[in-house]
Amino acid sequence: MERIGVLGGTFDPPHNGHLLIAREALTQLGLAQVLFAPTRLPPHKLRNHITPIEQRVEMVRLAIAPYPEFALSRVDIDRAGPTYTVDTMRILREQFGNSVELFFIMGMDSLANILTWRAPEQLIRLCKLAVFQRPGFAANLDALEQKIPGLRERVVFLQSSALDIAASDLQERVRAGQSIAHLVPEVVDKYIAEKRLYRG
Repeated sequence: MERIGVLGGTFDPPHNGHLLIAREALTQLGLAQVLFAPTRLPPHKLRNHITPIEQRVEMVRLAIAPYPEFALSRVDIDRAGPTYTVDTMRILREQFGNSVELFFIMGMDSLANILTWRAPEQLIRLCKLAVFQRPGFAANLDALEQKIPGLRERVVFLQSSALDIAASDLQERVRAGQSIAHLVPEVVDKYIAEKRLYRG
């Protein structure tokens, strides 16, 4: 059965940490492809200023262009309202059918907070959760299993030398006039400079 990974996020901006996680998931899970799914309106960031979706989409497109095994998904781009992961994965499950095994790629911080997500019990029926360790975060699987029966067997832990980069920190660096050239793909750095993003 073909395996496909899904990496969702605001991607504001996409950075080298995203690419590293996608490559690690591809290798460790034997994925045929990783879909990058930018979120139009993240429910947890409704009060934050977010770069317009088409600019974030263009940055993702530029970042993943050199990698044929990475693809841009518009699943969360072309629909209105806040986008919840369970809805994203339901749409992808309908698109791919049951002949594909889907993995939602996430960090340990997200797993630790999954009880705050919309319908996590439905989410684990639609896909497996591919979870990367993150410094300073841990999830109590026993406690989560009690709240979401069946969760444990739907979680796969992945190892990574992941670059712990936060997009919000990159925005701050740009505002402060500092370089982010070593933290994002060169084409993304150039795009941010050309469009004068994150400069307030």
